[in-house]
Amino acid sequence: MKNTRSIFPYIEEDLEERMIFIGGPRQVGKTTLAKSFLDSEKQYFNWDDLNDRNHIKSHRIDPGLRIVVLDEIHKYARWRMLLKGLYDKYKSDLSILVTGSARLDTLRKGGDSLFGRYRYFRLHPFVLHELNPDCPRDTTEVLLRLGGFPEPLFSGSERKSRLWKRERIHRVVYQDLRDLELIKDLSKMEILVDLLPSKVGSVLSINSIKEDLEVSPNTVSHWLDVLETIYHSFRILPFGSSRIRGVKKSNKLYLWNWAEVEEKGARFENFVASHLLYYCHFHEDVNGHSMELRFIRDTDLRETDFVVLKNGKPIFAVECKTGDRQVSKHLKYFRDRLPIPNFYQVHLSESEWKDGNIHVLKWESFWKQRVGELKVEE
Repeated sequence: MKNTRSIFPYIEEDLEERMIFIGGPRQVGKTTLAKSFLDSEKQYFNWDDLNDRNHIKSHRIDPGLRIVVLDEIHKYARWRMLLKGLYDKYKSDLSILVTGSARLDTLRKGGDSLFGRYRYFRLHPFVLHELNPDCPRDTTEVLLRLGGFPEPLFSGSERKSRLWKRERIHRVVYQDLRDLELIKDLSKMEILVDLLPSKVGSVLSINSIKEDLEVSPNTVSHWLDVLETIYHSFRILPFGSSRIRGVKKSNKLYLWNWAEVEEKGARFENFVASHLLYYCHFHEDVNGHSMELRFIRDTDLRETDFVVLKNGKPIFAVECKTGDRQVSKHLKYFRDRLPIPNFYQVHLSESEWKDGNIHVLKWESFWKQRVGELKVEE
């Protein structure tokens, strides 16, 4: 784990200064990553264990342990104040690493009693260079087939991957959502979760989903917000510019587990979206930049899949193709009108060439370039 998870050294460095929170999807490897910092199981406390819970609540954690992991502590209603007390009491002697669901991330969106006491890192499913720094095609094919979550990925089995996906979706709906907030009709939420893979790659229609579920548009929007909160899916907004008649209210949705998407082209697009989101989160969590992943679409329905913004300015745009026959006309159209330094068309074939500042690259070449940008900045 120490040699493959890219955020490990940055967590290790920051852990000496403040608490570390690790968020991310269920079963993505948060606990395994956290335990890799420990020398003994005695340093690990899980809120679901009654003895561990009593130790945490009573502040009876031995500072001589030097470092502890507190897992699932967000299930306690007063977990923020509890952590504040532990940190203020032991900060000179004890490093605290907290793992759990996306509820930890809600601290960033409102009043924060822990301000200045923690740093938040988001753990993603395995991305290409974490499995093999050379970024070979066969590793891409494995990730596309099995996804980036550790259990199905390292099983190497599509049968086991299918079984894992079914079990995970059930747990997401009936455990994670139940722990997060009161949703009266979990059966319809499960239908929504089953519907979402077919929505990947196209502009999301709330009205279409509300008809399938027979609920109000506000309910659909709220449920999508909840699914984002527990890292099941994420949405991206359109990129606005006065130089094009861009759409303003549309959004597109992707899944944290791209292996749930059946259609080949949509799965590859989700795979690329997940890697670009990882790229954005790295620069936010490690370097403190404001990053955004968006898409480009105008009122004439011309579209480019992604554009990455850094501190409010677009730095590159990406179009996904499963083949490499020709450059997208839409990509050329936006290239001629938008102040974006570089445009890329990435594919799963082998040929590579340039058309002005449009780089047509096989996926692995494109990602190796991005990996070179994943470093600590001064």
